[in-house]
Amino acid sequence: MIDFFIGMFLATLISALFTTRLYRLLFWYSMNSLALAFLALYIGQDINDNPLIISGMVTLIFKAIGIPYFLKKLSLKHQINRSIPPNISVHYAIILIPGILVFTFYLAQPLSQMMSEHANYVAISISSLFLALILMMQHKSIAPKIIGFLTIENSLFLLATTATGGMPMIVELGIFFDLLMAIVIINLLFLKNEETA
Repeated sequence: MIDFFIGMFLATLISALFTTRLYRLLFWYSMNSLALAFLALYIGQDINDNPLIISGMVTLIFKAIGIPYFLKKLSLKHQINRSIPPNISVHYAIILIPGILVFTFYLAQPLSQMMSEHANYVAISISSLFLALILMMQHKSIAPKIIGFLTIENSLFLLATTATGGMPMIVELGIFFDLLMAIVIINLLFLKNEETA
């Protein structure tokens, strides 16, 4: 079941890289967060880790539902262009994505000697970080860059969850506080983008 949720997480991220419409990108981010929430809930129940279960529920409410809804309302309010063509051609992306996956599995190979159970999950988490960075870099408009930043946070959460089997609650609360601050910054960026447009 963990493999299914991690596969869904990676598939939604790759789909987001090929998206050319803003609302579709918000949908893929919501699905990405949904897969992460279910993964956290499943692992939390499996190892009986209540803080991880709480983190999964918060991820489900805020990231999978709240943030996409908030960003959609902001895009309507500030009349952000819904067409977001990527700067990287599809042909190059098709070559780049498998290259990143192979590179990160090679990068995580030394970890397989120390972590016989979760080495592949760590490799997928690291590749998700690189793919989220590409999502940020391949668009000029502000909204996809924000989604890329939020996806990086999802990838870090995935890395911590799969590598350690959970995080201390204080670390998770710190991450969510940073996320709330990021939402305030996002609103300011939308306002600045509207002024310069």
